[in-house]
Amino acid sequence: MPRISTFYGIVIMMFYNDHPPAHFHVKYGDHRARIEIDTLEYLTGKLPQRVRSLVMEWATMHRGELRRNWETAKEGKPLFQIDPLE
Repeated sequence: MPRISTFYGIVIMMFYNDHPPAHFHVKYGDHRARIEIDTLEYLTGKLPQRVRSLVMEWATMHRGELRRNWETAKEGKPLFQIDPLE
């Protein structure tokens, strides 16, 4: 699963040929979640509140890039890195 961004110990990833709806995966320590790109709602898992806030801030800033990566992954092409939250 390609890592597309990392910040504050949070790892953001996307699978190739993953199922709809468009989403990304988040890993933070032992916590895991899948978050829908369009709504930014949990599909599965849960994150600590502070981590969720950071992920939501980052995803809001980079939603277009996340959508583009989702389409790129569906085509089986290499994904691009997305700038971390600073």
